[in-house]
Amino acid sequence: MQPNITGVILAGGRSSRMGGNDKGLILLHDKPLYQYVIDRLKPQVNDILINANRNQDRYQESGIQVINDAITGFVGPLAGMHAGLTHSATEWVIFAPCDVPALPTNLVSQLWQGKQQALASYVHDGERAHPTLALMHVSLQPLLAQYLANGDRKLMIFMDSIEAQPVMFNGKSRQFSNLNTQEDCDLWERGKKGE
Repeated sequence: MQPNITGVILAGGRSSRMGGNDKGLILLHDKPLYQYVIDRLKPQVNDILINANRNQDRYQESGIQVINDAITGFVGPLAGMHAGLTHSATEWVIFAPCDVPALPTNLVSQLWQGKQQALASYVHDGERAHPTLALMHVSLQPLLAQYLANGDRKLMIFMDSIEAQPVMFNGKSRQFSNLNTQEDCDLWERGKKGE
């Protein structure tokens, strides 16, 4: 049986490919990108947090608690995951980046079932891994803190080190499309991506 799970939306990056604009706040059909992720994730979890390192007041307008990286300097998604594991009131945390507006409505249940005995699982679409879409147990927080303290930043290396289970979502690669650039957003709005 699936336990209570906290969802954490990762919106703490620099968004350098988005010209430095805060990616989660980019408008798609007059709605901020991160709101699409909330809409998809909220029915699947018990609680949601947003990890953001700037424009926190804008994210707080959603009524959702905003947490920032404890490890400063924009060191990547692992710092947001560390913050999520630190602040979660539940034993399990699901992470999703703020730029995946069509993520599956069965993301959480699939990652939960697919993890088997592992303390973490992540999405694989059959073509490539998406380790920022991951389910993790809070007991991994000290290991992640140590990994970051050592100066390591590579997400897949950390996932391999904790024996995280890849969970296959074959034929669903479009649902994991990241909108990394303004051009990606324009294409999405014109209906060339998504469902």
